[in-house]
Amino acid sequence: MNQSITWIDWLIIAAYCVGLLVMAYWLSRRQESREDYYVAGRNVGPWPVGLSIMATQCSTNSILGAPAFVAFTAGGGLLWLQYELAVPLAMVVLILFVMPLFRHLQLVSVYAYLEQRFDLQTRLTLSGLFLFVRAFATAVTVYSIALVIDLITGLGFAASVLLLGVFTVIYDVMGGIRGVIYSDVIQLLILAVMLALVLVFLVDSSGGFGAMWQSFAADRKTTLDFSHHGFGDGETFAFWPMLFGGLFLYVSYYGVDQSQVQRQLSTRNIDATNNALLINGLLRFPLVLLYCLVGVGIGVYAAQHPEFIAALPDSGNGPEYNLSVPLYMINALPVGLVGLSLVALFAAAMSSLDSVLNSLSATTMEDFVRRFHRGRWSAHKELVLSRLLTTLWGVTTLVMAFFVDDIAPTVLEAINKIGSLANGPILAVFTLGFLTRRVRGPQAIAGLLAGIGTNGLCWLFLPDVSWLWWNVIGFAVTTIVAWMLTGLSVVGRAVASATNTDLYEGAIRHHLREEARCNWYRRSIWLLLWFLALLVLLVLIGS
Repeated sequence: MNQSITWIDWLIIAAYCVGLLVMAYWLSRRQESREDYYVAGRNVGPWPVGLSIMATQCSTNSILGAPAFVAFTAGGGLLWLQYELAVPLAMVVLILFVMPLFRHLQLVSVYAYLEQRFDLQTRLTLSGLFLFVRAFATAVTVYSIALVIDLITGLGFAASVLLLGVFTVIYDVMGGIRGVIYSDVIQLLILAVMLALVLVFLVDSSGGFGAMWQSFAADRKTTLDFSHHGFGDGETFAFWPMLFGGLFLYVSYYGVDQSQVQRQLSTRNIDATNNALLINGLLRFPLVLLYCLVGVGIGVYAAQHPEFIAALPDSGNGPEYNLSVPLYMINALPVGLVGLSLVALFAAAMSSLDSVLNSLSATTMEDFVRRFHRGRWSAHKELVLSRLLTTLWGVTTLVMAFFVDDIAPTVLEAINKIGSLANGPILAVFTLGFLTRRVRGPQAIAGLLAGIGTNGLCWLFLPDVSWLWWNVIGFAVTTIVAWMLTGLSVVGRAVASATNTDLYEGAIRHHLREEARCNWYRRSIWLLLWFLALLVLLVLIGS
């Protein structure tokens, strides 16, 4: 697949990587403490943070997988778009009920809240779970992306890992969270422009957008599936699991996952944080629609050019459809644009990796190193330790990528399921902290384990239940088990009055009212109207 890559394309890729390193070095000169490194001195505007959040979600797996899902996957098509309906609703929940408290507490690690509300064991349990899941998922992501780079460029797997990983680790170590945010913005812009150009080429090759749309298979134009429920009917991507399961998934991911919350804590104030979430809630759908339309174009192009499918590598179970977009890029785009298209793929990969590495470092530093260190370090020494931890996590995940080959095919198919095993239970623990007075740490941890265990049983014994429902099931089981154990615990009743009332739901409303200049209850109505507008749009597209 590397026959169309020229020295000009490689020069463009090299210039991009060097440019990132120069920017990271420039940003590193402004860092004086670990707070500068992890939350950018809490002085970043809403637009960079909002676009950075979008960039992380628009990963290489999305850019490659979503068009393949739309164009080729059995039972796929534009049904993927209904998943996005949950995003604006999740942003409303975060804006009104989650971020006001986290901003008020001036957190660096979101799991520090759990020690204030519950106890140290709860904090370490959730933090350790995050480190394990994210490190493992990152290693698998590096492995999968390196395979794609190898197939496209012919560099070899080891060189592909180094090309992707080393540049990402270096600019991440130097630039800190500010480097992550601004590089993500650049990467998102490159990615959006290249996807738009690819779509233009696909539309032109089909004889116009109307012709392309008419040539797309009718059964793949369905955007809403109200006829299935996902509870045992084997329909994973029905409307209800994608809406409700997606809502719990997105609230958990954007609201209580360190890799996302850390950027939201880097803004100037609660208004900037909420504006970043508002930007994400409004602009994410157009971006997803863009790469789904690329999937429509790829599907039509493949139908009109049978040799295109034959040129895809064999995955062992048929053509590797996930490589259809890069194959089209390197064969249909002119010299120079091929290099930019590869930069776009690298950008999508880097935007997923850089934030995770920084958040792994922040969680380790805040929840373990500083938490258990006796005495005080200078701000400079903490900054050096923070960079060292980022380096260690970067090296660790890159090394792990060489050892997941035996399990990667299974994991790659199930990587989204792994997140859904824990998303709901983790969100439930935080929600119990927000909304209850009686539940203690041991009960919350027991509920967490019960929720994850129940989802694991669903995976093993109820394969026809949509994995999207696990986010709801895990949340419900965790909450119920924690409440039942609290009701049986004399200690839980005895210490209820001693809990810090500043961490409760009433205080969240107080912080939003007193610390925000905007009326976020009114502004959130725009997100609800956007949800309704998207629902109408999907009805029109699918009709």
